[in-house]
Amino acid sequence: MVSATTEAPAMPQITVEYSQTLTQVFDRRAFAMAMHPVAAEMIGSRLDSFKTRFYVVDDAVIGDGHASHAMVHVDFRLLSGREPVLKQALGRTVLELVQAHLRQVAGMDIQVTVEVRDLDRPHYHKAVVA
Repeated sequence: MVSATTEAPAMPQITVEYSQTLTQVFDRRAFAMAMHPVAAEMIGSRLDSFKTRFYVVDDAVIGDGHASHAMVHVDFRLLSGREPVLKQALGRTVLELVQAHLRQVAGMDIQVTVEVRDLDRPHYHKAVVA
């Protein structure tokens, strides 16, 4: 059975890319489980609308390309209509949550970035298959 949603717009779509060297030190599931309810409250979205995907970046060059560099990047997309100040607060919150779920590694410099962007409302579609 496929049902179209009629509640508040479904979202957000969250993609997290992280260096392969962080696989053992970045608690991805705990990060998502902590972020979802906090962000849901901040943006006025339903918790069950959150979708977070994680991708290992096997090959990346950061700065001078030294192996001591690593990265985590969160691309947080939500439907347009939120004020810039809310998006800024959301970005700062997500940044703090990534850091809280990332163990430091001696001798490694880890760059953490977050980008909060709008989904294009006319082109975003959702169906729930149950």
